[in-house]
Amino acid sequence: MNSEVQTPPQDKEQAPLIWVTTILFSATMLVALVLVPLYGIVYGYEWFEWLAFAVYGALGGFSITAGYHRLWSHKTYEAHWLLRWIFALFGAATLQNSALIWSSGHRRHHRHCDDNEKDPYSAKRGFWFSHIGWMLREYKSGELNFDNVKDLQRDPIVMFQHRYYLPLVLVMNIGLPVFLGLLTGDVIAMLLLAGVLRIVVNHHTTFFINSLAHIWGRQPYTDENTARDNDLLAFFTFGEGYHNYHHIFQTDYRNGIRWYQWDPTKWVIKVSSWLGLARNLKTVPSLKIQRAMLAMQFKRAEQKLEKSKHKESWRALLEKETAEFKQAINTWTELQQSRYEAARERLVEKWESAAVHTKVKEIEYSLKMQRKRLQIMMDQFHLAPAH
Repeated sequence: MNSEVQTPPQDKEQAPLIWVTTILFSATMLVALVLVPLYGIVYGYEWFEWLAFAVYGALGGFSITAGYHRLWSHKTYEAHWLLRWIFALFGAATLQNSALIWSSGHRRHHRHCDDNEKDPYSAKRGFWFSHIGWMLREYKSGELNFDNVKDLQRDPIVMFQHRYYLPLVLVMNIGLPVFLGLLTGDVIAMLLLAGVLRIVVNHHTTFFINSLAHIWGRQPYTDENTARDNDLLAFFTFGEGYHNYHHIFQTDYRNGIRWYQWDPTKWVIKVSSWLGLARNLKTVPSLKIQRAMLAMQFKRAEQKLEKSKHKESWRALLEKETAEFKQAINTWTELQQSRYEAARERLVEKWESAAVHTKVKEIEYSLKMQRKRLQIMMDQFHLAPAH
């Protein structure tokens, strides 16, 4: 769970309320909870209205996860102008601000994660603050500063959306649902489902990553920040719930790195690359991932060993595993250095030789086996002394 909530000095006096966002969030939630079910009871909804809600909601969700987040905030891949336009238009439909403002705040969040003075939605200030409270008042940590998004200011699509954000919001959230309602014969039903209910769902699936994904879940890669991996959150957020991985490897276009992990955003990006709409998809080398996981296992093994009644008998074995881990990492580092030297000397063929490739695979396999041995050791620390 999260560490004790800290109240920064800036909050000793209540920050001024931002009435626009307060009214927006309150009104949309009230309509979603009261008018949407009431209209359904009295008049009912047709299947195509629910379909519009689902499709429109998915387009908005992917525009945040694949567009605002993995494309513009973290530059994990490059996208064709057509894909960027889709993200810009349907991103505006989610009412989460322009891509420029969203990305600037998110980059600050990663750079200053859990710093109550600098992280715009620090989870150490509590669930409510990190979920929605940070947008309701003029907190110092949320002040706009575009110094960290100069690259995005050179993107004409990002800047068009930023300059004309309000007109785009009105067209995408009122104009399009009204148009669909005129086509299907029930404007109010379409406004309620494809308009308001969709907005509320898009809002809170995103907000849960700022709040719950920093409170609830596991930390297999790092405990240097509050970010967690959570499979249930990943299901509802198009793969964003693998947040512990994302915070240590933010340049990876994937959040769920296993083939079986639910991360439809990475699949959308991958399919887009097959269609020529995305390129230069960045991934983190498997050995770096193994190193992070093993480092966490060693840390937890040390902590668990201290509580074991047989810690002295297990100490030597753990130290042996630690030495093997360091040796494997040193060997990998040397191979990486050889690769860079080969590139400088235009001898890439040497790096790509079967012998070197095989050695890298051997190190990777060794680290995987070590993770399994460590897990067995941790399970046995409190059972019996080592032989």
